[in-house]
Amino acid sequence: MDDLNLVIRERIQKAQEMEAAGIPLFPNGYAVPHRIGEVLAAYEDHSGEALEAEAPTFTIGGRILAVRSFGKSVFMHVRDSGGKIQVYLQQNRLGKEAYARVKELDIGDIIRVHGTLFRTRTNELTLLAAEFELLSKSFRPLPEKYHGLKDIEIRYRQRYVDLIVNEEVRQTFFKRARIVQIIRGFLNERNFLEVETPMMQPIPGGATAKPFKTFHNALGMELYLRIAPELYLKRLLVGGLDRVYELNRNFRNEGISTQHNPEFTMLEFYMAYATYEDLMDLTEELFSAVAAGVNGGSLQIEYQGDVVDLTPPWPRYRLLDALTQIGGLPASALGDPGQTKELAREMGISPEQHEGHGKLLTKLFDLTVEPKLVQPTFITHYPIEVSPLSRRNEQDPSVTDRFELFIAGREMANAFSELNDPRDQRQRFLQQIEARRAGDEEAHLMDEDYIRALEYGMPPAAGEGIGIDRLVMLFTDSPSIRDVILFPHLRAEKKP
Repeated sequence: MDDLNLVIRERIQKAQEMEAAGIPLFPNGYAVPHRIGEVLAAYEDHSGEALEAEAPTFTIGGRILAVRSFGKSVFMHVRDSGGKIQVYLQQNRLGKEAYARVKELDIGDIIRVHGTLFRTRTNELTLLAAEFELLSKSFRPLPEKYHGLKDIEIRYRQRYVDLIVNEEVRQTFFKRARIVQIIRGFLNERNFLEVETPMMQPIPGGATAKPFKTFHNALGMELYLRIAPELYLKRLLVGGLDRVYELNRNFRNEGISTQHNPEFTMLEFYMAYATYEDLMDLTEELFSAVAAGVNGGSLQIEYQGDVVDLTPPWPRYRLLDALTQIGGLPASALGDPGQTKELAREMGISPEQHEGHGKLLTKLFDLTVEPKLVQPTFITHYPIEVSPLSRRNEQDPSVTDRFELFIAGREMANAFSELNDPRDQRQRFLQQIEARRAGDEEAHLMDEDYIRALEYGMPPAAGEGIGIDRLVMLFTDSPSIRDVILFPHLRAEKKP
């Protein structure tokens, strides 16, 4: 830390001397018409002779990442968001006064360079500077002379530095943006309408999760950051918008792990006159489209050492069948609540008072089946108890027409045929209220306005939620959700 403070003090001293000499440290108004990546792409196939004959000129801007000085000439690497290029600055071309300012530049400074493109003896595309300006002075040195930032805590907390020095991190977020673009295009082509719903809600609904609470002074009422947009999106189905989707930010007051962040991004979409089975087919198409778009057309990706094949169709198991066929649990013990509870205890699960048979089955699934689902797999027919908004299965009313998609040992999507009977929905909400009274803080609250909306009539429909962060983790081979969120939540920084 002392060494760092010394470097910072030296840079500040240098900056003060530059200002005293009339050199602005943070000037404005300099146009930068050319992006480095576009320049490189346009001329990557040009030979040195062709460049000499054409002598194309460009004006670029970016951050200095490396400097090599040779007395009366300097080579630099400069990067913007689109790429990195070598810049060559010579005293005999710039003049002594301007070249003296070159020698005052530091790694991390942001500069503007105008010059002619050529190839060096090592055949590297390089911009021969005719003029340059300092646009922003860097008082802090980049870590390890820009060769990398290794400390995970610092990388997440100071993402701005992480993006400067770690190219693979930059590529992760470029790919994230591309994935979102593909999803939007996929749904737009199928006549889904992108909408926005409230992020502050009087009743937190659409999921079983503990919300964050706030207070609106002018209205004099408590509000909650949304845990899901579901109930508002289904109100739009009632209103006649038959296909809607939202790429939304959700907030859940839960623990932090490699798969969970209190603030996260979800895709939710709803389709009238469809069933959960229709959405399984659509989900296969969507994931295939994303894979093809970001993976060079291949439907095979590598995730944390496993090769995941996204080629449809994907296996489909009922929950109870998965527990026996994949989890290896005895079917006889799963059909009886008492035996299921005893089996759960034997496996280290302590049933809570408010947890019924259906909840214990899903806990056993999480323990014995989920980690084994590396290849894409649909699990269907979840118990009513854990599916308060899902339509009952007509053949077996104890379960719902619902599926969850698992890839790489984790849930990637949750979908179901929507419950549109207001009478049944009211009873489900009442059951959730009882579970809350028994100690379940994540149980759903009663939403009378949503019931009223259903009483106007909602068409038969199916809806789905897909975690964008986990999707990006999958397609970027990232082990932690923090790797794909630009600014993940962290504990308060310790003071030195």
